[in-house]
Amino acid sequence: MTFYDDATGERVELSVATFANWVAKTANLLQGDLGAGPGDRVALLLPAHWQTAVWLLACSSVGAVADVAGEAGAADLVVSGPDTLDAARACGGERVALALRPLGGRFPQPPAGFADYAVEVPSQGDRFVPFAPVDPEGPALIVAGREFSGAEVVERARAEAPALGLTGPGSRILSGLPYDTWEGLNAGLYAALATGGSVVLCRHLEALGEEALARRIESERVSATAR
Repeated sequence: MTFYDDATGERVELSVATFANWVAKTANLLQGDLGAGPGDRVALLLPAHWQTAVWLLACSSVGAVADVAGEAGAADLVVSGPDTLDAARACGGERVALALRPLGGRFPQPPAGFADYAVEVPSQGDRFVPFAPVDPEGPALIVAGREFSGAEVVERARAEAPALGLTGPGSRILSGLPYDTWEGLNAGLYAALATGGSVVLCRHLEALGEEALARRIESERVSATAR
């Protein structure tokens, strides 16, 4: 995955190994320190961002249900960006805050009542083994009011990938869609995973002019777009 934030000029490139390492560390944090297990609901109050993608796959690794933009008060624990901390405080369980700063930087001052993800995750193990097997038929994702099992996520991602222009390894999609719909999640993560492709995920893409976008598509060797 390659991530751009066109409001800040940030660019982060994550290899398969680096991304997998972030997922393993986050899954260990989620399962070990935060006590999450299969069926627990994790409200993800996060934008389309590379760290959001990490949390989505960490939830899947543990067997927890990733509730995208879900109600914090109904969740077992909440993961929040810097702009949704007030809403996240409605969660009575564990609360984690992400500063969403370049290179995964920490908060200058940690928000009260939250664990700072950038402080907690580096010390976690690089390999992850779930305490309990993950049932592919169990609930895995809630987005825009729709619940999916893990098997449904994989099946639908594979089925819809060709329409997005993802035909297999080497395919590369640029997505400027938000993560609060299935379409945005699929274009910005799942379809590429299901087909062995890769993603150029762009936040605040509207800030980029058409000429600059065309240059990015060329320089990133993009084969499909969703925006």
